[in-house]
Amino acid sequence: MLKVSVLTSGSKGNSTLVQTDQTVVLFDAGITYKKTAEMLEELRVNPLHIDAIVISHEHTDHVGGAGVLSRKLKIPIYITQQTFGRSAHKVGKLPIEPVYFDVGEPFQIKNMVINSFTSPHDAIESCNFIVYNEDIAERRLAIATDLGYAPQLLLNKLKTANTIVLESNHDLTMLMEGPYEWHLKQRIKSKLGHLSNVQASEIVSTIYSENLDRLILAHLSKQNNHPQLALDNMKQTLQQIKAKTELNIASQITATPLFDV
Repeated sequence: MLKVSVLTSGSKGNSTLVQTDQTVVLFDAGITYKKTAEMLEELRVNPLHIDAIVISHEHTDHVGGAGVLSRKLKIPIYITQQTFGRSAHKVGKLPIEPVYFDVGEPFQIKNMVINSFTSPHDAIESCNFIVYNEDIAERRLAIATDLGYAPQLLLNKLKTANTIVLESNHDLTMLMEGPYEWHLKQRIKSKLGHLSNVQASEIVSTIYSENLDRLILAHLSKQNNHPQLALDNMKQTLQQIKAKTELNIASQITATPLFDV
């Protein structure tokens, strides 16, 4: 068994729940403990069953709630050493020493296997993940957000996944015609920024196979995107490549259902 729910996704906070029959892990913790607990309650998941928090990079919308969660639940944070160096002041004193992992080196939490790989983003050791249950290694989840473009490494990893949580951050026209200052627009659309709807669709078109059962669009910008725009853009791509993939979208407000991978 391997299940996933994107609890919340966007610039105000990100967190994804992944569970096997033995293990429950939060990937990123960018929201308050209260909000996390409320969303877990909706999914009928007891916060006390969470085994660990895994952090992708140091930005506050991914790590801002990790310290409180660690202290409340007495659970470890898995994080790269350099990312922790950039995040220590945000997480505060921890009840358990952080567990360091190296990007590119797999690690395991009970029967959950986690493969991290580099994501091109403006953070010290930003990474994405492939996750699977060691007992059912052929069913794989990919979590790929906070990246400015799709390097070959990303494409190779995504090809192995049955369910992908994929960034579809902005509509380029909305971004460029919107109110953001020029330097911020340049950052978002740079190779160390965020994927546009079009870039997300190009990635899916490139990596698609019949093994891709589910796609969850994530990290949508409230200011520079609209859920219907992102959905319509991806639906068109899936129709063009004759994909039977289930399409879902994550939000900042409500958790997605707990999907089977």
